[in-house]
Amino acid sequence: MCLTRKTASPVAKKALAAPDMTMIDETLDDLGWTAFFKAQVTDEELQHSHPVRVMAVHRGKIAVTGAGVQHSISPHIPGALPSDDHPTVGDWLMVDNMTLQPTRVLQRMNLFKRRAPGDPRKDQMIAANVDTLFIVASCNQDFSSARLERYLVLAREVGVTPVVVLTKTDLTDTPQQFAAAARAIEPGLRVETINGRDPASAVGLAVYCGKGKTVALLGSSGVGKSTLVNTLRGSDSIATQAIRASDDTGRHTTTVREMHRLDQGGWLLDTPGMRELQLSDAGSGIAEVFDDFIQVAQECRFSNCAHHSEPGCAVQAAIAAGTLTPDRLDRWHQLAAADVVAPVYRRRRR
Repeated sequence: MCLTRKTASPVAKKALAAPDMTMIDETLDDLGWTAFFKAQVTDEELQHSHPVRVMAVHRGKIAVTGAGVQHSISPHIPGALPSDDHPTVGDWLMVDNMTLQPTRVLQRMNLFKRRAPGDPRKDQMIAANVDTLFIVASCNQDFSSARLERYLVLAREVGVTPVVVLTKTDLTDTPQQFAAAARAIEPGLRVETINGRDPASAVGLAVYCGKGKTVALLGSSGVGKSTLVNTLRGSDSIATQAIRASDDTGRHTTTVREMHRLDQGGWLLDTPGMRELQLSDAGSGIAEVFDDFIQVAQECRFSNCAHHSEPGCAVQAAIAAGTLTPDRLDRWHQLAAADVVAPVYRRRRR
């Protein structure tokens, strides 16, 4: 299915009566419409509604784009329960042709979420239907292997390919040391080192941003996500702020989750910086990131080994031999204490 401006005539007619609607040349294929989403929509449903993608989430409104048209609509879906999923950036919705009211959220390929800040009982949706995740960190004292590890767990949990993008290489004489620290987290991890302000330095990232592909950016405030988006778009339309010189941390510049079009045909999904990333239901993602520890833990003498000072602990033996590191074990223990590693932390009984 590839609706063009011509085939989206019910929407175009409605646009004449809706001043907040804009006619554009995008097709569904341009927006990332694939067979996965097409299979969820029947010809009968297309008689009275049309698919749109959520481009940005604002308070009380969401910006959506469909075949040949973009506009702002209410995120409220009639009949939806408070426990139902609500639209988030990257989602595909079906929207009524006449009322422009969303009728349902299409099944997602994937969904990034975290525990809501201030209320661990709730989840906060971050982004949906992502092809690649850029985990953005900077080559300065704000660099944190532990934080990168948590973002990797998030990516592995939802099945999205992660790429660590290390920015601000122009501010250090040893960017390769930061890259080595990132690669040490997980064998085979893709790591790109760039100067986010230099288009020539960032050109290698274009391979991930082909037509209809969605690349999400996650990282702390001040690591250069907005600067990178501006560089890849060839624009300075997104505001940026300087980091604090005392600790190399930054302020929140991006305040909404929003998708930006690239000349290559792809989409960059920018998100507000997150100083805290509390994981939610991430057992399988942790199992992938800490696979080396889990494999060794199978050889511990006791099935309930906590990998501290128990006799016959294979993990402690591997640390003594230098094949595993105590720093990563500490981070594994921290995730266990947060009650998100319980299914994979201890050896299964044979």
